[in-house]
Amino acid sequence: MINSLRDQLLGLGFKDAPKPAPRPKQDARKPQAPHGGKPAHAGRPPQPGRPQQRPHKPAQNPHKPGQKKMSREDIDLAKAYAIRAQREKEERIEAERLKQEEARLRREAKAKLEDFLKDKALNAAEAEHVRHFEYGGKIKRVHVTAEQLKALNAGELGVLQMNGRYLLVDAATLAEAEAIFAQAVALKVDPNATAEADPYSDPAYQVPDDLVW
Repeated sequence: MINSLRDQLLGLGFKDAPKPAPRPKQDARKPQAPHGGKPAHAGRPPQPGRPQQRPHKPAQNPHKPGQKKMSREDIDLAKAYAIRAQREKEERIEAERLKQEEARLRREAKAKLEDFLKDKALNAAEAEHVRHFEYGGKIKRVHVTAEQLKALNAGELGVLQMNGRYLLVDAATLAEAEAIFAQAVALKVDPNATAEADPYSDPAYQVPDDLVW
């Protein structure tokens, strides 16, 4: 019988390879740590009768590092600034409200006056004279007839400004218009006024037409 290769090698002095040592059996009573090195009971709720250990947290400082604690004087000053800012805000709001209210009343008065003056203007198309007067810090003028000029200088007529026009009206209409919207009164002549008070009342007074004001 032909010897096997293993028998031939053994006859030449070779030895079998040593068998690996058997692994020790694992003790089922000891829990094995899972992958990562933490014990298996990590994260489990505490068992009754055992106090739970909480991680120690350092005490927190209510003030940031380097922050200076406000003194009583600083707090009072900050409150005073806040009160003043609030009061100024309220004053601005109130001033704006009054401004809007004044504008509303002005619009209503002008609309009422415009309705009142319908068919009351005495401006004549054939007027050949010019009566100058001061209104709004500027020199204005209205065209009148010779009779109207005398009546205007005597205080029997007056001039109202409405929508950029200067309307000649009688004294009664002028008085009612002044009660409705006083700012519309452009010329109200006092017959007892001196020439210095109303230099434009002199019929001889004329302003060149090409003069720019």
